[in-house]
Amino acid sequence: MKPGGRKCRPAFLKVIQMIYLIIAAVITLADQLLKLWTVSNIDLGGTLSFLPGIMSLTSIRNTGAAFSILADHTWILSLISVIAAVAIVCLILKGSFTSGERISLALILGGCVGNAIDRIFRSYVIDMFRLEFVDFAIFNLADVFIDVGAVLFVILYFVRTVKEDKERKKTGGGA
Repeated sequence: MKPGGRKCRPAFLKVIQMIYLIIAAVITLADQLLKLWTVSNIDLGGTLSFLPGIMSLTSIRNTGAAFSILADHTWILSLISVIAAVAIVCLILKGSFTSGERISLALILGGCVGNAIDRIFRSYVIDMFRLEFVDFAIFNLADVFIDVGAVLFVILYFVRTVKEDKERKKTGGGA
């Protein structure tokens, strides 16, 4: 026991926790590299065919959030991104989640940090993916990881809590 009555955590648990943060860092790096490639190879407003009829790459600057919500309020979005990133790190390190749920949080964290970097250092987010078969907002790799991570987290959390509720009822521990 450590002072204050806290249990000593085995070193391998800390290494496992760091893996989730490394996943987030790799996602952030991939997002930033793709954005760098985009601004280096596609003129602002320009389009490059990627998957004809499905997706093209279009270089735009987005001063807002999803669907340009809060456009031109970069400082608010930057603050929200930083607060969200800190909260997600705390959830990954301290929360009672499964490894799958932690991976989904790492996906969200990587995307959140990728867009935060843009907002803080550029005052806008670089978006590039344009779906050609539907009229939809242009988005970036960070957005993809945020969305996939959020959907995955909700599914995994729901499945786990339903399973735990069934187990409690089965053993007589729940209402």
